[in-house]
Amino acid sequence: MKNLRNSLCRLSSLLLVAAAALGLMAGCTGDDPVKQADPPLLTPEEYPVVDGSTANLPMMVQIMQETTGITQAEAEQYTTCNKTSGAWYQLAYGYSDLLLVYEAAEVVKDELANIGTELDITPIGRDALVFIVNEDNPVQNLTRQQLIDIYTGQITNWQQVGGADLPIVAFQRPDASGSQSLFMKLLMTDDEPMAAPTELRPAEMGELIEDLATYDNTDNALGFSVFYYANYMYSQPGLRFVAVDGVLPSDETIADGTYPLLNEYYLAVRADEPADSPTMRLHDWILSDKGEAAIRAAGYIPLDLGEPNAE
Repeated sequence: MKNLRNSLCRLSSLLLVAAAALGLMAGCTGDDPVKQADPPLLTPEEYPVVDGSTANLPMMVQIMQETTGITQAEAEQYTTCNKTSGAWYQLAYGYSDLLLVYEAAEVVKDELANIGTELDITPIGRDALVFIVNEDNPVQNLTRQQLIDIYTGQITNWQQVGGADLPIVAFQRPDASGSQSLFMKLLMTDDEPMAAPTELRPAEMGELIEDLATYDNTDNALGFSVFYYANYMYSQPGLRFVAVDGVLPSDETIADGTYPLLNEYYLAVRADEPADSPTMRLHDWILSDKGEAAIRAAGYIPLDLGEPNAE
């Protein structure tokens, strides 16, 4: 099996078993290869080095399993990521071949431009920036303006938005993280958020959710993530989503576009990748009907929102 270089994080079997229990890995039985009439697209030995965002790991597993015919357990073993910022650098420097990845932060985009590697980037699906509160918090909805006011320090107490008389403790992520870049792009736009103390800016996306669940005054806490990760990969008891502008995030409201804070995730390769390489064969498969079906089977929302394609 081709060595996946410079991997920093591995999707645990427990997460994928949980995803399978939710029906996200349709057609997979854990240790059985995907049943397919056609020969595999690629052998495991020629499979390109695929990298990306943490929230895209189940998609990577599904695609590898379907295109090589290996088992889910084997695909999990060889599916790794350098997270959003690291993945973009890995591709630009030639350490990986293909990304399934969320949008890079502006500072990362600037550095990629300085590196000078031309990339071929295609949006393939849709996710959402979601806000998370403790389940005992009575606030069910926040407007975009209220969220901006909270993160710029104009609103400091939950009582100002219909909640209890408690100070709002607003978590953020590091500047280069995928979810922080979406937070800046989709919500803050021209506004600068107030600086969060280190303890309220956890490095890992899972840490933010854990910290929200275990924060000493949990009714106070507010945080954000991307929907797929928070809902399917790392949900925590005692937490719930808050509606934004009256719309609760869900598969349905993301698919139909009614939830307001939406953004694409991407398929990316280097622009000089040879057209007949295994990387481009995988790239073209992902953009085909079979690729769209695999994205759906992993529980994601492809940009083509029609009926799932029959195999």
